[in-house]
Formats: sequence, structure tokens, C-alpha cells
Amino acid sequence: MRRHRAISLMGFNFLIYIVAIPAFAHHGNAAINTSKTVTVTGTVTEWVWSNPHCFLKVDVKNDKGSVAHWIMEENNPSTLVGFGFTKWTFKPGDQVTVMMHVAKNGNLVGRPTKILLDGKTYSVDEGGGQDR
Repeated sequence: MRRHRAISLMGFNFLIYIVAIPAFAHHGNAAINTSKTVTVTGTVTEWVWSNPHCFLKVDVKNDKGSVAHWIMEENNPSTLVGFGFTKWTFKPGDQVTVMMHVAKNGNLVGRPTKILLDGKTYSVDEGGGQDR
């Protein structure tokens, strides 16, 4: 009976391990250039407050007047609350400046490190939080 229980426990642990592997792969930074920071200033078009990730969508005008549609991927809501974010932090029309690491492939996608809004700095670097 002990042997049967040990084998069942090993099988259960293996099953948990197999199920958990995709979760670790999902949270990789392979597509993001973490050695380069880009800063953009633009108008918020949408703030998506949802699991598993929140998204800040910003329209940025270049020197010629063309609009680039940036999407910034954030952490999940429960993590962002610890950094001072809420569901109501950003509204369409807000002017923001975002410092972020961008996609290696050139797509207009990034992972923010700091976001400036109305004189406040929201830092999502480790140990960050909202500067008051």
C-alpha cells in the first residue's frame, strides 16, 4: 500500500510539473530588448485592466504628423495594485510619457518601466511604486 501511494504521489508531481511548464514559457522576455529603453509621449486610447495582463494603448504622433499605435503590456491587476495602479489610472485622452523596453522585431509593442501621468511617475521596475 505504501508503494502504491508513493507511485501515485510521484505521478501527481509529474503531472503538476508538465502542466506548469507552459506557464513559465509564457512569461519569458525573449521577444523584448531589455538592453534598450525607448521613451514615447502620446494620448491614451485604452487601458485594459484584465487578467492575465493589462494593456495600455497609446497613440504617438511622429515629426511628420503620422500616428503610431503603441501597445504596452503590463503585469496582472493584482501585481499592478502594489505599484499604485488602479482600473481608473488611465482614461482615453490622457497624455502620458512612457519609458519602456521594446520588441526586438520592431513591432510597436513594449514593456513599460516608468509611466508619467499628470505629474505622477508610476514605476513598474522592481522595488518601484508610485512616486508622489
